[in-house]
Amino acid sequence: MSGQDHGDDGVSRRKVLECMTWAGTGVLWTVTGGVPRSLGIIDSAQAATAAAPGMSFLQISDSHVGFDKPANPNALGTLEEAVNKINAMPAKPSFMIHTGDITHLSKAAEFDNAERIISQTKLDVHYVPGEHDFIDEEVKLYRERYGRGTKGHGWYSFDAGGVHFVGLVNVVDLKAGGLGNLGAEQLAWLEDDLRGKSKSTPVVLFAHIPLWTVYPEWGWGTEDGGRALEYVKGFGSVTVLNGHIHQVMQKVEGNVTFHTARSTAFPQPAPGAAPSPGPMKVEDARLRSMLGVASINFKQNEQRLAIIDTPLQG
Repeated sequence: MSGQDHGDDGVSRRKVLECMTWAGTGVLWTVTGGVPRSLGIIDSAQAATAAAPGMSFLQISDSHVGFDKPANPNALGTLEEAVNKINAMPAKPSFMIHTGDITHLSKAAEFDNAERIISQTKLDVHYVPGEHDFIDEEVKLYRERYGRGTKGHGWYSFDAGGVHFVGLVNVVDLKAGGLGNLGAEQLAWLEDDLRGKSKSTPVVLFAHIPLWTVYPEWGWGTEDGGRALEYVKGFGSVTVLNGHIHQVMQKVEGNVTFHTARSTAFPQPAPGAAPSPGPMKVEDARLRSMLGVASINFKQNEQRLAIIDTPLQG
């Protein structure tokens, strides 16, 4: 599939985008009674006002510490800008989720630098790996730092504020074209993990590569993601948080809201808008408007969940 529109018999990029919301300055999502509703594109001040008080947490993604190419010669610096924005928030979040590609080349110094900056938030951080975090020769640096108490290649779950969180790993044994893969062992664990949970419990799944099919030609999807989503079908409120594609895309399918996050390092092109994915060079003045963080708010009594995307600038 290319970026061109095709005839009625083909799949056009326009049709792909019909079921997705592209966000600029920020998008606030609410889930009330298990029904997701978008309040539209808003600026961060409006978003902060609109978000109800309650348990909140942050998502950051794709820091790519160690990246120094023209798309962003200082990825560590823009990560620090993101952390400064987090530290300036008027209300301290409960914790933070990082949806992978902490580093660019899985080097010890890159993990050290990422930890030095991210720890300045003084928040508990729950990590899942990206494929760039698993390329050291012995594939051990990520696991030594973040794998304690996890299962398999690093999957785990925890509960916070009445929400059940599940961190999944879909960057091992990538499939054709780079599609993500969960594997039979992890899927069996997930089914068991969710067994016995009340269907009224809000569930948040987070993994690096989108669990939904965004653009398979670029590997932007998870081959067996549909099986994982089958296990959450009966829950009233499900949110799926991913990174990898370095841009905000959202869609709703029944009880499930899907959301991908901006990178703190560099943007990537929209699906089909370039010959291939990868770091996209933009004018320096535009770069920080295409990088950012996401804030998620949950109000237990109303099952209210809101996602606010905040760029580093703009």
